[in-house]
Amino acid sequence: MKTARIFISSLVVVVSSFAAYAQQGMKETVGQYCLIGSSLNQRQSDGLDAAASAIVRTHFNTAVAENCMKSGPLQPEEGRFDFRAADNFVDYCEQNGLKAIGHCLVWHSQAPGWFFKDKDGQQVTREELIKRIKAHIHTVVGRYKGRIHGWDVVNEAIEDNGTFRKSPFYNIIGEEFIDIAFQAAHEADPDAELYYNDYSMSQKGKRETTCKLVKHLKEKGLRIDGVGMQSHNGLDYPNVDEYEKSLLAFADCGVKVMITELDFNVLPNPKGFGGAAVEQNFDYQKKYNPYTNGLPKDKAKELNERIFEFFKIYYRHRDKISRINLWGISDANSWLNGWPVPGRTNYPLLFDRDYKAKPVVEDIIKLYSK
Repeated sequence: MKTARIFISSLVVVVSSFAAYAQQGMKETVGQYCLIGSSLNQRQSDGLDAAASAIVRTHFNTAVAENCMKSGPLQPEEGRFDFRAADNFVDYCEQNGLKAIGHCLVWHSQAPGWFFKDKDGQQVTREELIKRIKAHIHTVVGRYKGRIHGWDVVNEAIEDNGTFRKSPFYNIIGEEFIDIAFQAAHEADPDAELYYNDYSMSQKGKRETTCKLVKHLKEKGLRIDGVGMQSHNGLDYPNVDEYEKSLLAFADCGVKVMITELDFNVLPNPKGFGGAAVEQNFDYQKKYNPYTNGLPKDKAKELNERIFEFFKIYYRHRDKISRINLWGISDANSWLNGWPVPGRTNYPLLFDRDYKAKPVVEDIIKLYSK
């Protein structure tokens, strides 16, 4: 009888432990150490996706706008701003207890075409482009002063080899466009955190130039609070040792490290694909879309192990990481279904197409509950 009582007592402890994990979300566990959240598409931030909102309330304490706060959607014509979707995003964050992250103020890829042209369609002057950058940032950041926790001020300004991207901002102004953007953002909201955000951060050249940029901004007395490591990962990239090396290098620069656009591409990619430049586009071929009816068990297991491998890195360096942001809530809504090959069925996130948590979510909760 004594043995039976001990067995029953042990069983109760085990069951209670599992119940505790089931009741907890990542917000309570990962959230002990850093912000944890996701990007929100416009339908979600408009409050029209109840399943997504249920996940948000259980698991997240921060969110970033997927598209509606980029300069193209916000200012499609010079001087004409459309804040409807962005206002809804900020309202949604406040209503759901989320720290709102603004993404992004200066980015070459989704800037409106007029930004770089004068009234005659010719390339705008350096002085005029500086004026437009300042006006856009002052208007946008000023509108949400005190309501946005932090801004991705400049996005993707550095190439993998460490040279500055020859974007219109760079070609017309030079490297100083970054200084101008950070200064303007701080002027518009002195209390908001300011970040530099980029992909392929495990690349040595990009790592070194990003560190130089952080030091340069600090030496000029400009505010920079963090570096965002876009983590559009795959099953076999990036190299985890180099990725971790970059994480530590950015922390050593005296800024916060953020995992900003986390997802995991499980599909085979075309030859020539690399990085996360949205301009990449390849023709659809069936061989690049092999899992239209769901992931095979062995591939699902590989995906879960790969995701958990990165979360173990994040847990190991939890004193250095201030935010982990997934790039989407559900597999059904991920941009990787349409990029870099349109029309694919991908499985890159922590919640499946039915908004159910994948097994790795429980693994993450247990890891951060130690």
